[in-house]
Amino acid sequence: MKRNYFHIFLLTTVIAFFIWSFIKPAHYPIWILEVGPSVIIILAVLYFYNKVRLTSLSYSIIALLTIMTFIGGHFTYDDVPLFDWIQKNYDFERNHYDRFGHFLKGLTFIVIREILILKTPLPLGKWVQFIAINMTLSLAGFYEIIEWIASRISNRKTKDFVGAQGDMWDAQWDMGLTLAGSLITLLLLTRLHNLFLKSLNNKSWS
Repeated sequence: MKRNYFHIFLLTTVIAFFIWSFIKPAHYPIWILEVGPSVIIILAVLYFYNKVRLTSLSYSIIALLTIMTFIGGHFTYDDVPLFDWIQKNYDFERNHYDRFGHFLKGLTFIVIREILILKTPLPLGKWVQFIAINMTLSLAGFYEIIEWIASRISNRKTKDFVGAQGDMWDAQWDMGLTLAGSLITLLLLTRLHNLFLKSLNNKSWS
């Protein structure tokens, strides 16, 4: 029961950030591009909540990444104030909120790993980890393709959505950081994730 209350807390927090993000964002067209996919994900999570129940760890990760996109959509990823301050005070060449967000996308590894374990016949082990990392990278790559298409067919403001900030290797950086985030998540959170999974069924975890 406590877990359910925690899930309600997560949903309430996400909704609060969504409302805040919607009020006077820097550019509404960019806001729609940034926030739209996260809204679809949240709606999907709500639809499948009673059909495919995930762990509180996975729901926390989904909430965190969603809130990150709401913040980025509100300010645009190039102009998030905290990272502007970091850029100015540490003489960085760019606002690193975008890259920080792509690094955190590596946490998606946990959610994908969980779905593979719970809903596929794959045995627990290295193959699950390998497939989960590859699926995480595939999602990151798909997002980069969407960014590229948007930049080709839309006006100048789409550059704010892409967030490259003049770096021709931005997509490679994004993919590399997602991979690094996935590997660090694998090393640091797998055992914790197994503890959460134990609460869902009696499967033997190693």
